[in-house]
Amino acid sequence: MSRTDTVLDAPGTTTGATVGRPPADRPGSVLKPVSLLWRREMTRLRHNPVRLAMGLVTPLLFLVVLGTGLDAASSSLGKAQLNDYRAFLFPGVLVMSVQAPAIAVGISLVWDRRLGVLRQMLVSPFPRSGIVLGLALGGATTGGIYALMLLSVGGIAGIRYTPMLLVVVLEMLLVSLMFTALGLLAAVTIRQVDTFQIVVNLSLMPLMFFSGAMFPPNGLPGWLDAVVKLNPLTYGVDAVRRTLPGPDVLTSEQTRLMLGDWNPPVSAELGLLAAITAVALGLATYRFSRTQ
Repeated sequence: MSRTDTVLDAPGTTTGATVGRPPADRPGSVLKPVSLLWRREMTRLRHNPVRLAMGLVTPLLFLVVLGTGLDAASSSLGKAQLNDYRAFLFPGVLVMSVQAPAIAVGISLVWDRRLGVLRQMLVSPFPRSGIVLGLALGGATTGGIYALMLLSVGGIAGIRYTPMLLVVVLEMLLVSLMFTALGLLAAVTIRQVDTFQIVVNLSLMPLMFFSGAMFPPNGLPGWLDAVVKLNPLTYGVDAVRRTLPGPDVLTSEQTRLMLGDWNPPVSAELGLLAAITAVALGLATYRFSRTQ
């Protein structure tokens, strides 16, 4: 019997197939960091109720103040194109509510780099994809919780509480995951906290304004129409608007996104968001693996 055979057959020894095998390659190695980092984000959220409450202030101000004010102004001017502007605005406000908590994961990653926590992640035996996915799912779940809280007061915008809201929640989780993936991609690219916050703040507001969240996405001037149609968030807002159970203004021809004569189905819009999310996560994982 050869030396190799003896080692392989010796009781209590590790087989040749696993000698020197790094823990990151073992089955389930991706799931462990995903679970750990997801629970870390949930712990942060649970121990910071003020963040949870303050994160809903801006969306509610848009919905209650802006929505009610413009709805009253439209009625006083005799314009009935949008019977209830609050209902029209609600999908955009819902998407707005998941932006900040999702992007906060990117900010926390930048701080982790500054405080040395990122170095500990990098020297761990876990695969980089598991780390990135855990952070992304934690941010997406946080955003989903914000969306659920806002949906609970959707009655003020005429939203009906039907089983279709479960589909809306799934859509919001996808939108939140997309924001988190983009935030992580920015976080592994930008090293300075101040620079990251400036870039994020300058990006989020234009994304919302040019998404058809506050005005119908059709019949716009040439340059504005092109910007709105190129904005991926436009398709997320449109998908949520067409899925929400509520007033007819949510599904009317005037408010539905049109690409020429084609009205993209909700499945195609969600597919586009999923593709953007996958690309962002892939690039974030690649950049993260090269982080020093």
